[in-house]
Amino acid sequence: MGNEQMENTVPKIYAAILGVMNEVGAVSKEKTCKSNFGSYKFRGIDDVMNALHPAMVKNRVFAIPEILEMTREVKTSAKGTPMTSSICKVRYDFFTDDGSKVSCTVIGEGMDTGDKATNKAMSIAFKYACFQTFCIPTEDMDDPDAERPEETADQRKPGTETKAGQKGKSNGVKQSGKSADQKKAEKPSEEETPADGNQKITAAMLATIRAEQKRTKVEDKTILGMRAIKAKKIEDMTVEEFKVVMHKFELTRTPGQEEANE
Repeated sequence: MGNEQMENTVPKIYAAILGVMNEVGAVSKEKTCKSNFGSYKFRGIDDVMNALHPAMVKNRVFAIPEILEMTREVKTSAKGTPMTSSICKVRYDFFTDDGSKVSCTVIGEGMDTGDKATNKAMSIAFKYACFQTFCIPTEDMDDPDAERPEETADQRKPGTETKAGQKGKSNGVKQSGKSADQKKAEKPSEEETPADGNQKITAAMLATIRAEQKRTKVEDKTILGMRAIKAKKIEDMTVEEFKVVMHKFELTRTPGQEEANE
């Protein structure tokens, strides 16, 4: 009975946010802005709105803004034209139908020769609140794991040279550092060995997912519907898919929640 009451009190906003993230794909930088300092590509507020609106309606999520601070200043451009600068600190509360919410506070800045400076600041603030809350990627995002930092002196094995082209070698012979017998003796057990990314998840990993589902009330179909998940059942997921799902779950945690659960 106690467990059922706890499940019924889990805020629905966590599952709703995950649902929106699952529906929304990448929003690429299609627009180009040209200025005296060059040109750059960006994602406009209309691109974000068009991508998010159907997913937010389907998952019953809506946002309410509240301006916490605002400063306005009139500046003069290089051509002598007066321009209004508006900086807004805005908190966006993302609600779902049970009244639960998550909040995101961002800064937006806009400049305009007319009366649109605050509108621009609010649009920029909302755009980045959505980027950060729903983790909306661009299509050209680089994988940070694809880059490997250069080995430092502390990471090199004892007895190896540090001259260019000779890292990991001594007298032209590679140094393994340990004999085959030593390596065999120190080989971790199967339970200690990290699973390969294409291997199926372990029982412990499955239990971790089930615990997060209980916390967030996210159903199997929501997880299996994610773009990165190819498995037909939770039990058949790979280790790489497990990492993707756990990353999504971590995004639903609010500051201090782990301490409260403990």
